[in-house]
Amino acid sequence: MKTGARTLIEALQREGVDTIFGYPGGVVLPIYDELYDSSIRHILVRHEQAAAHAADGYARASGRVGVCLATSGPGACNLVTGIATAYMDSIPIVALTGQVPTALLGNDAFQESDITGITMPVTKHNYLVKNAGEIDRVVQEAFYIARTGRPGPVLVDLPKDVSTGAAQEGRPVPETVSLRGYQPTYQGHVRQIDKALDLIATAERPLVYAGGGVVLSEASAELLQFIETAAIPVTTTLMGLGAVPGDHPLNLGMLGMHGTQSANYAVTECDLLIAIGARFDDRVTGKIDTFAPNAAIIHIDIDPAEIGKNKKVDVPIVGDVKAVLQALLSRMQKRGDTANWVARVGSWKTQYPLYYRNDDRLRPQYVVEQLSDILKGEGIIVSEVGQNQMWTALYYCFKKPRTWITSGGLGTMGYGFPAAIGAHYARPDMPVIDIAGDGSFQMNIQELGTVAQYDIPVKVVILNNMYLGMVRQWQELFYDRRYSYTELPPVDFVKIANAYGVEGLRVEEKADVREALKTALATDGPFVLDFRVEREENVFPMVPAGAAINEMIGVRQP
Repeated sequence: MKTGARTLIEALQREGVDTIFGYPGGVVLPIYDELYDSSIRHILVRHEQAAAHAADGYARASGRVGVCLATSGPGACNLVTGIATAYMDSIPIVALTGQVPTALLGNDAFQESDITGITMPVTKHNYLVKNAGEIDRVVQEAFYIARTGRPGPVLVDLPKDVSTGAAQEGRPVPETVSLRGYQPTYQGHVRQIDKALDLIATAERPLVYAGGGVVLSEASAELLQFIETAAIPVTTTLMGLGAVPGDHPLNLGMLGMHGTQSANYAVTECDLLIAIGARFDDRVTGKIDTFAPNAAIIHIDIDPAEIGKNKKVDVPIVGDVKAVLQALLSRMQKRGDTANWVARVGSWKTQYPLYYRNDDRLRPQYVVEQLSDILKGEGIIVSEVGQNQMWTALYYCFKKPRTWITSGGLGTMGYGFPAAIGAHYARPDMPVIDIAGDGSFQMNIQELGTVAQYDIPVKVVILNNMYLGMVRQWQELFYDRRYSYTELPPVDFVKIANAYGVEGLRVEEKADVREALKTALATDGPFVLDFRVEREENVFPMVPAGAAINEMIGVRQP
């Protein structure tokens, strides 16, 4: 008899799944029994949240759908933060959860939870499978929904009797998926594209504002060609880093609350803002009424719900970023004269460079700069959330798409380490480094057991200031240094790593930074570096530092 569990594994194999991140439990034992003999690699994490984050990291690094698996009740609930993280950043994952037998649904059975109800606000779609005969169709649809249109997470809930029940054998699986009411628009409307080209042809101070949608649609080459052809400066969101090489002369770096002065000045002064795969989120815009106050706005996005949601736009273009950029390039015949504008923006980059006090003290920015210099863009950088994330975004030079993995929308502490595990299995040919804060790292520190068990060569760079750094920074700036519950006691991360069988090294002197990084990167297996950095260093990318406060409440005029 062919069971639902066997059908599930075969369906996953048809979708090209090679790796699942999961944690077993009672009601998913039929699935795990089938996994035992399958060709699919299973990575046993130490917490279900880590399984979801690892699937997410796998998806971001590869562009494929990541898969995680958990049992019913608390196992499924522990996936929720990871699912929400993927949802906020439009990452394609499929979460498989066990469920109590169908006859017990709604009876408060042992380890029952309404996981489809719980995750409805944070999934693109979800399924509660009631019959083993539905598994082939549901899995095929789940992967299709996750990766098409605006990507996102899909959950499939599988009661135990569905996993053990008989499934029809020899039932054909359709070659394509057709879902009524779900028809994403990929090609931009020709008239809207022509309107956009008219604005580009007359603009004197145009600016491209590129977001994570550029990376998700694999449109980096088209974006680079577009800005070079039209001679338009570009600024990126946190999620858009790597879409354009960080050292490209037209790249102004990240904009927004913690962005560069040149990027924020350019937004304020531009007469045309071309938003590509970005959603005008609050960390970028600040006070929305004063964001790009002098500009006509073109907005390109595959999700029509995002266009006009936060900011009124003049030319909306619904479509896949890659396809729309190709259409713009093929139809572009003339452009505005931007030479003076490009020179002016370039002068801001020179006048207002990124700055920190580069003295003999061990400062986190220096650690990130040294790592960037050593790797020269040839690696995958994952971060946790907080100051470590912003320092990495500002001081690491990303040169390729899908080499920067971080939680942008939800801002999930504890994300980076398990996401780095997933990134390794997506790109085993690339060095993977998790840049962490001591607070974030401790949220999923148990995954040291996972990297030790499978000898996963992820390197962890802890910027350890013994604070919840970003929260402390705001307490310093706005709460008169009343550090309410943000100071963390010292932790010997090297001893903890060693206890799991992982090598580690503590670094306290600036002179030792580069050699320590090289040692970690040269080590075959996992490695933990504990950098004891200046405790009250802040994320101030501007000169003078006090200008950063202005960025938090609104961009000032140059």
